[in-house]
Amino acid sequence: MLADMNPAWVTGDFQEKVIKLYGLGVRRVLVVDEEVPYPDGRLIVSRTDLTGVITHVNRSFVEMSGYAEEELIGAPHSILRHPDMPKAAFRDLWDTIQRGQIWQGHVKNLRKDGRYYWVKATVIPNVRCGRIIGYTSVRRKPDRRKVEECKMLYAQMRAKEQLDCL
Repeated sequence: MLADMNPAWVTGDFQEKVIKLYGLGVRRVLVVDEEVPYPDGRLIVSRTDLTGVITHVNRSFVEMSGYAEEELIGAPHSILRHPDMPKAAFRDLWDTIQRGQIWQGHVKNLRKDGRYYWVKATVIPNVRCGRIIGYTSVRRKPDRRKVEECKMLYAQMRAKEQLDCL
């Protein structure tokens, strides 16, 4: 179970939303409609175990997420899950990397303070002796045109997901 966000962490007016996290139940998140620009020339790097639990973060990850390193290590990577992201995007990510293939896509991440940032993510399976032992994710500054395309596509995907639940 991933802890709910605390209103004391959030800057500005926020909306409360509940998201369902695969294998982790539900989480109450507090969302501020404010983007934090991705800095030029920076790479966000993290590693996880086979279940998506964070085992390593770099300084850029800590700074962009707003979480302390100690809060990230041992937490599921879905701590960054923004409610605007469709479930199908993460299903595709997991299906791809569990086959031992590299996944790339654009992701809207939720910061600890409720604001968000967009990344272009590449997730690489870490293979040792022919077995996947974890995953490395490298995120970079996304192309703004692709972000705008993804906003529209993800809204359509979420609408379809909601219809499928009826």
